[in-house]
Amino acid sequence: MTRIVKQDDSAEVRHVTWVGLGWNVALSVGKFFAGFIGGSQALIADAIHSASDFLTDIAVIAGSKLWNCPPDANHPYGHRRFETLISVGIGVAVCAVGLGLGYDAIQTLRLGEEGASHPEWIAAVMAALSIAIKEGLFRYTRKAGKNIRSQALEANAWHHRSDAYSSIPVLIAVGIGILFPELWFADSVGALIVACFILHSGYEIAWPGIHQVADIGAPEETATKLKTLALETPGVISIHGFRTRFVGSDLHVDLHIVVPADMTLLAAHDLSEEVERRILDAGENVVDAMVHVDPFDPKKAFK
Repeated sequence: MTRIVKQDDSAEVRHVTWVGLGWNVALSVGKFFAGFIGGSQALIADAIHSASDFLTDIAVIAGSKLWNCPPDANHPYGHRRFETLISVGIGVAVCAVGLGLGYDAIQTLRLGEEGASHPEWIAAVMAALSIAIKEGLFRYTRKAGKNIRSQALEANAWHHRSDAYSSIPVLIAVGIGILFPELWFADSVGALIVACFILHSGYEIAWPGIHQVADIGAPEETATKLKTLALETPGVISIHGFRTRFVGSDLHVDLHIVVPADMTLLAAHDLSEEVERRILDAGENVVDAMVHVDPFDPKKAFK
């Protein structure tokens, strides 16, 4: 068995996340005060959405050290599963925020015009500024996440994108409320739309992690690619018992290769090493490949 030891990426994760955390603090405070002063429930809801990023940013910063710990007696496959659990936690937290904001918006709509707010231009300016900043944070964080193959960092990037998206209906709702005061419900409807965006974002973040906790295997396209690489290795007659599973964002592969029965033990070992090398170098984030060797037997049909 060959194993690649990934370089500790926790420092990069923490640096990128601290940058996002700083901007989230500034934006949440700015949007809250602008929403309060400018009379916009939608912008205040958006400020709470940004504030929820604090928890996810802190979770990623704290967790990055944990999931980069080397394997030990209790965790022989390493600690990458903690990365998955944190991603699921981020998604659940986002969904909880969305449900709360949606409830508040519905309650305001039930109260009618007397319970509605009347937004001002400061709210619109802050919403537009938020869209630009959060889109920039999304691109910055996602690029870093892809470079170091960090599932949690990419999840946090999409959280930034959800914040950018949520500010779009806020900007529209605030603009309508300013230009058409008789449409008193526009701001609350904007807050409700924000809640729907947040719920969808939470689902998109949590669902892949839930699959991984359940030991989901590689996508069919990836599995086919890895099988083909093994089969095309000179000397391999066939393969069977092919299995994959994710541990965090790392992919583990097990398979059996069938080789000529008269092949020497040394040659068979070298062939298995070549199959491992091809799979590990496939660019699919495979960190562990276990290749079992079976001698060819015409009386057996390996599947």
